Amino acid sequence: MKLLTLSTVALLGVFGLAACGSDDAAKPAAQTGVSNPTAGAAFNDADVTFAQGMIPHHKQAIEMADMALDPTTGSSDGVRDIATRIKAGQDPEVSMMTAWLESWGQPAQMDMSEGHDMSSMDGMMTTEEMDALDALTGTEFDTMWMQMMIRHHEGAIAMAQTVKAAGLSPDALALADLIILAQQAEIAEMNTLLAG
Repeated sequence: MKLLTLSTVALLGVFGLAACGSDDAAKPAAQTGVSNPTAGAAFNDADVTFAQGMIPHHKQAIEMADMALDPTTGSSDGVRDIATRIKAGQDPEVSMMTAWLESWGQPAQMDMSEGHDMSSMDGMMTTEEMDALDALTGTEFDTMWMQMMIRHHEGAIAMAQTVKAAGLSPDALALADLIILAQQAEIAEMNTLLAG
């Protein structure tokens, strides 16, 4: 948790969005000033693709977080802590990106008519993988959950790096930086837990 909070504080300072206390530093991106579309701000196809792709990506991470937070799963305190932070951070970001797309006059979902498949997106789990995870409990669940979430986070980081290279929207670029920083910290935390 300390890694994530310190990283978030550093990044928010760079954007001039840092608030006066640690409570603000721990807020999800959707509550830090990155949330509302910048009035009249430019955007391009890369920004739209990022938002349209990151919404279902975040939704799957939230689904995985809910699995870890289900008491019948018997997940460890460490996994539940990470899952709580993932859900708290990514849930409002879904609403935020949906608002961007609306303000840009773009659909919230990608056009699926040309063979786009969400399961082929970077880091997305297949239905079979999600079912396999859902069948596990205890230590076995923790191990598979962290391995899958690391892969999921790596996919989100790749998507964020793509929009940073090609995007135009200041909102999308700011969120991409937050995603990279926060999820790299969570990957490091999960790797430490897996190393035991």
